[in-house]
Amino acid sequence: MASFEDFSKLDLRVGKVLEAEKIEGSEKLLKLQVSIGEETRQILAGIAKSYPPENLIGKFIVVIANLDPRKMMGLESQGMLLAADADEGPVLLVPDSEVFPGARIK
Repeated sequence: MASFEDFSKLDLRVGKVLEAEKIEGSEKLLKLQVSIGEETRQILAGIAKSYPPENLIGKFIVVIANLDPRKMMGLESQGMLLAADADEGPVLLVPDSEVFPGARIK
């Protein structure tokens, strides 16, 4: 079990996808440029089989903003998006109405 203190360490924010593209040499990974308010982060996500990159531009998503950067396929990912695991593939968690990029999720 995780304590409330453990959960409160996560910096969950709303992000807006500004750019999205496939990563050469990977069937699963997309490279996203995501605005989380005053900064833009590069986030790599294994959602390419479920989401064409052009369908993600302008979409609001939920990201974890305070993870240590991680290298994948020679590129740095500066966060993680949240998605549910469904039979047909990942399903992005999205706000049900528009909210400004960078808004904290509590």
